[in-house]
Amino acid sequence: MMLKAKAASENLLDELQDTLTHGPVARRVETLRRVTDLFINGAVDYSDDQVALFDDVFACLVRHIEAKARALLAQRLAPIVKAPPRIIRHLASDDLIEVAAPVLTQSTQLDDRALIATARSKSQGHMLAISKRQVLSGAVTEVLVELGNTEVVHSTVNNPGAEFSEQGYSTLAWRVESDDNLSALVGMVSSIPRHHYLKLIAKASVSVRSRLQAAHPQEAGEVASAVREASRRARLAPAAMSRETVIAHGLVRALHEDGRLNEHLLGGFAEEGKFDETNAALACMANVTVSVAESMMIESRAEGVLILAKVAGLSWTTVCAIINLRNELAGMKRSDLDAFRLTYEQLRPTTAQQVLRFHRMQQETAQAAARDDSSSTG
Repeated sequence: MMLKAKAASENLLDELQDTLTHGPVARRVETLRRVTDLFINGAVDYSDDQVALFDDVFACLVRHIEAKARALLAQRLAPIVKAPPRIIRHLASDDLIEVAAPVLTQSTQLDDRALIATARSKSQGHMLAISKRQVLSGAVTEVLVELGNTEVVHSTVNNPGAEFSEQGYSTLAWRVESDDNLSALVGMVSSIPRHHYLKLIAKASVSVRSRLQAAHPQEAGEVASAVREASRRARLAPAAMSRETVIAHGLVRALHEDGRLNEHLLGGFAEEGKFDETNAALACMANVTVSVAESMMIESRAEGVLILAKVAGLSWTTVCAIINLRNELAGMKRSDLDAFRLTYEQLRPTTAQQVLRFHRMQQETAQAAARDDSSSTG
């Protein structure tokens, strides 16, 4: 079979030379169809050298043929694992989306470098095709959520095979400000790290509040209150907790119950960029719930961190590590640490305790209202 296929390939090469020299476009297209048939029928058994031979043949034949023939070739080669790589890259970079889309969506011959290059240099249609691949790395999704239009971003986030990097999640949180629908979509991504989810909710709340207040200026106070409550419920929803977050909280709780949780461990969590562990440890040491600590951690200013840290009796070195972690993960500007240090040193533990009691009371009141709502609707 291999000898027969090789002989057929060599005969086609002779025919190809004649076709390229004397043949019309119709003859070139027919030869392309025959070469494609030959390749597909034996693709599993071809050696790398034979695949390279077909690559050369395809490269010659696709020149100066109509888009319809190129699109058909792309559709036939896209699902084949051993498809000739150079013709796949050539088709992927075609300006016509009907040619490029099949290979951009399906071909495993396209690596991240090729996909990123195409996303950066071609159309939104090309990016949309890439967003539908079975697997998307964090490097590729970074580009899609940065440069893609609304349809591309929604398709990427809705892809269960898409991974997201820290930068990708940060970009999504930024885009939420101008796309209310995206916040709900991103919130359903089960793998989203907790700190990015909290940032997302905060961004969405600001966006929603500003739009509602503009539409109903006479009800600005009621709008702000309603949005804050919706944000609080979103943060506390069980679906918002990823498996990694639940595990982190459980680990810290176990350390606390065993008497092994201390400032040294808390500082280590912060320096290592572990938001979930840091937040849970701070909550334990300040004797508040994780949700109270989270709401204070993601405030636009760092006063909430200072309150929690003062109640927990932390040193400034540890407080500084927590503030830096918070700013880095939330994409905030670098804080004026000298000013915060002065505030922290002047803050009395009794004052911090009073503020913290107020936060606890707010949460308890909100939880009671939520239980009443639940019982009345049940």
